Amino acid sequence: MNNSKPSFTPGRRWTVSFDVILRTALVLAVVVMVNYLGAKFYSRFYLSSQTRVQLSSRTLSVVHSITNQITVTVYYDKTDDWYPSIIALLNEYRSANPKISVRTVDYLRDAGEAQKIKAQYKLGSATDKDLVIFDCEGRVKVVNGKAITQVKLEQVPNATEREFRRKPVAFNGEMMFTTMLLAVINPKPLKSYFLQGHGEPSLSGSQEADYQTFSAVLAESYITTEPLMLMNDAPVPDDCNLLIIAGPQTAFKEAELQKIDQYLTQGGRLFVLFNYFSIKHPTGLEPILQKWGVNVIPDVVQDLNQGGENSVVVTDFNPQTFANPLTQLALQMVLPLPISQVDWKNPPANAPKVDELAFSSPQSKLMGDPAAAPRSYPLMVLVEQKAAPGVANTRGTTRIVVTGDSFFLDNQMIKAGANRDFAGYAANWLLDHTVLLEGIGPRPVTEFRLVMTRDQQKNVRWLLLGALPGGVLLFGGLVWLVRRK
Repeated sequence: MNNSKPSFTPGRRWTVSFDVILRTALVLAVVVMVNYLGAKFYSRFYLSSQTRVQLSSRTLSVVHSITNQITVTVYYDKTDDWYPSIIALLNEYRSANPKISVRTVDYLRDAGEAQKIKAQYKLGSATDKDLVIFDCEGRVKVVNGKAITQVKLEQVPNATEREFRRKPVAFNGEMMFTTMLLAVINPKPLKSYFLQGHGEPSLSGSQEADYQTFSAVLAESYITTEPLMLMNDAPVPDDCNLLIIAGPQTAFKEAELQKIDQYLTQGGRLFVLFNYFSIKHPTGLEPILQKWGVNVIPDVVQDLNQGGENSVVVTDFNPQTFANPLTQLALQMVLPLPISQVDWKNPPANAPKVDELAFSSPQSKLMGDPAAAPRSYPLMVLVEQKAAPGVANTRGTTRIVVTGDSFFLDNQMIKAGANRDFAGYAANWLLDHTVLLEGIGPRPVTEFRLVMTRDQQKNVRWLLLGALPGGVLLFGGLVWLVRRK
């Protein structure tokens, strides 16, 4: 008779079975999570909260066009809050093109390497810190870390005294880094001239009606901007790659109009922005533009269903033009004029190609003809004319963009809707920057804040330092006792 005890009691068997089931479930959970992440992110993981969005099409076009070696030096304090986001973003650039190499130097912890960087790039000791340095064969551009994030002052809640903090609202890393890549791979920037002398807004002013932000948008595409007066005997400068006429309120002199007409005939690039002031005060540009197939109609479009009494929300774009990326977005314009293409019954020889670019909604009306049936009105037109066979234009292919509003790109309105994106698209199309026809903008910063009282903080501290470790120890002890039996 065999009286030996079984090697496993029922309780023991249940414990082992539960342990096996639990371990199997954990392994399966990990496998499912890995497969989910692999399916969602394919081959790359975007772990940084600020850089998990992939690089824009515009950035990828620029990065893929790089053939020279570019070294990016992150001269930074590694404990800075934004250092991980900057490194994660630069790693995406490096992954897109191995010609871009990234190195990091912590000036607080690596004094030897920091001295080498200071000597190489002639950096100072006090102010030159937290920098991202782009170097392409000796052409160097530097991004100051303070400019990478946009901040605003915000009052600290629940403070006993009036206290403010700098709250981050936008991350400009991709926008600035792509601009720097353009700067180091192109030794000479393109130049635009901003016409002045007829009531146009200031190019450098910070008032709401000025164009300082518009100038900054051009700088993102490595386009410099200078003011221009045509009242002397000099023509449009030879180095003018783009002439911008925004919101003139008085008429041009005949000599000025002749210079502009000659500039276009030579293959110039022109960006004209009218506004409602020109209804009562024609600028003189209207007949010149009509020769190029553009009608500037002296009236104002209103759309009370989309926008209101003074503004028009534009969501209808010609998908066959550079505005195609805007088809899912909207512009906000202020009292725009209708701008249409000339309906030539018998087009002249070598007529330019004219396309209406953007339209108001079908519920729109003209302020000067409120009794007319509502319909959609064109608000922008683009023109392109290549040189005739056997004729070489000194400036290349003529390109023109005409809009019925200039206020939608001023310092205040350029931030509305997709206005900023349109400004970049229009300038890059005019200059034939095909790789830059995808916009880059600041990425909003999502900030999470947990507000707790002192008692709540004390309870959380005890939970983290006592309850959780104690629970783990208790569970481990119970497992040990069960296995010992």
